[in-house]
Amino acid sequence: MPAPTFISAKTTLLAIVVSGLCATVNACVTPASGDPAPTGPISPAPPVPASTGPTAADAAAFVARAEAELAAFGEEAARISWVQANFITDDTLWLAARVGARGTELGVRLATEAKAFDALALDPDLARKLRLLKLALTLPAPAQDGAAQQLAEITTGLEATYATGKFLHRGRELTLGDMEDILAKSRDPQELQTMWAGWRTISVPMRARYQEMAQIANAGAQELGFADVGALWRSNYDMDPDEFAAMVDRLWSEVKPLYEQLHCHVRTELNGRYGEAVQPATGPIRADLLGNMWAQSWTNIYDLVAPPAASQPYDLTRILVGQRFDAQRMARQAEGFFTSLGLAPLPDTFWRRSLFVKPQDREVVCHASAWNLDSKNDVRIKMCTKVNEVDFVTVHHELGHNFYQRAYQNQSTLHQAGANDGFHEAIGDMVALSITPSYLQRIGLIAEEPGPDADLGLLMNQALAKVAFLPFGLLVDKWRWQVFSGETPPEQYNAAWWALRTQYQGIMPPIARSEADFDPGAKFHIPGNTPYMRYFLAHILQFQFHKAACAQAGWTGPLHRCSIYDNKQVGARFNAMLEMGASRPWPEALEAFTGSREMDATAIVDYFAPLMTWLQARNQGRACGW
Repeated sequence: MPAPTFISAKTTLLAIVVSGLCATVNACVTPASGDPAPTGPISPAPPVPASTGPTAADAAAFVARAEAELAAFGEEAARISWVQANFITDDTLWLAARVGARGTELGVRLATEAKAFDALALDPDLARKLRLLKLALTLPAPAQDGAAQQLAEITTGLEATYATGKFLHRGRELTLGDMEDILAKSRDPQELQTMWAGWRTISVPMRARYQEMAQIANAGAQELGFADVGALWRSNYDMDPDEFAAMVDRLWSEVKPLYEQLHCHVRTELNGRYGEAVQPATGPIRADLLGNMWAQSWTNIYDLVAPPAASQPYDLTRILVGQRFDAQRMARQAEGFFTSLGLAPLPDTFWRRSLFVKPQDREVVCHASAWNLDSKNDVRIKMCTKVNEVDFVTVHHELGHNFYQRAYQNQSTLHQAGANDGFHEAIGDMVALSITPSYLQRIGLIAEEPGPDADLGLLMNQALAKVAFLPFGLLVDKWRWQVFSGETPPEQYNAAWWALRTQYQGIMPPIARSEADFDPGAKFHIPGNTPYMRYFLAHILQFQFHKAACAQAGWTGPLHRCSIYDNKQVGARFNAMLEMGASRPWPEALEAFTGSREMDATAIVDYFAPLMTWLQARNQGRACGW
């Protein structure tokens, strides 16, 4: 009964416009615009009057012009990005690179002009918009001629290398999907090692381009007043960048004991299955044995590590296949969850324009993603859906992005985004936590809700997805922070990657690695240049949201059995938070729904408390840690 892990991508309007390529992060939010988007160069805004120095009125006028420019450019960039992600050809890559360069140039110019108002005492809303402009660029280019185009060509090429990567094995070209299927099902250590290493051959050519990209983007960040790109990213959370880094370390410390107990149990079971020569009883776990290409989810080895007495009450994949679900029907079932909370259904265009299954005749970016192409109702998903439990939950997650995108459509252009990027990922995740047996029973997928004797197995299943992901969610950006700061020089890219993976995850590669390899590039978000801390934060926030929602619903039972399906009172309060978008600092949005202004991991601890008790008893006498 494997449970899902869903690491999708979505980005804000600003990230689309200033990177120019929302396809590089595979999701789009674009601004409202009553007129067709222009296709020519965007005219620069009139210069700020210099005679007496800028005033608050000048700042307000500048922000109004900036929002108009972003709105005019956004839909064009989004549509080009959509086409490039769905038709990967030399021509669409050229178009994407061109619009990417224009978007980067626009973002650099607006961020630079926004700095002119730094010394003014401004209305908080106006000051917030100026700050958002300065922080909007995921990868800023320096102002020198050609830098934006060069950066766009590198980033577009990196994503194309990933999206089209294949491994030739025994005369057959294997895609990432093919190799993932083998890793999920095979129990042959040699075959697992071959698939794991084979996928990492596709990332070797990325190394030099990634180094060049980091150098260009760092120069751009420094021109905007940041020490490096990592400092820019950490500044985008309504707090000091060092304070943010300390906060995520605190959150990790709160959940680390649970992860260590899970790791200890899983390692012991793998040792029993494969023996000391393949998986030693102490030290790190061999990465390819964990059932996932990146060891970020361990759900595919549930059968190897399930509690001995745990029952397996249903096989959701088999049920979905047996009831003849297809990709669109799974999406309509997910939509039904949101409408049960009182939210309006998705528009007809969603069903006509989304990509639900992988085309047979062309290359597409299969990474699951949620899009809004006009900042109003043209919401879509792009997903190479399979009829199984993993994608059933993933589609609930993706629609969470779409409902969030639509909820804040009436905000001004700069506020059409999540309260922070972790919020956007957490919305669908929170809903997915309500895909409980009681929910499945209510919608007719299982005949009756299993009793408490099934809880331990269900919790283990969830922990293999949620708890196992936490250290990976943290370390991806820690690696990039070190790269951007210079702490990790190019000649140590791969060594630093594995040092962090061992430190945080307690895993090791199945075969020797060297600096001839570039293993970070084998994870989509590295060549796709999607900041990854959002996913770590989402795994904290989703449980915090879930606990608050269950309290609002009056739930008094175990947290893991709560589902808010069909609760319109919770839905109304939930939607009120969504409608805020990025108009207020994230602590205020968090407080609006949960009553707290602080992120904390106590909800995760509460949710998995019964499993933690079992793990601690099971691990008595074992040498846990690595």
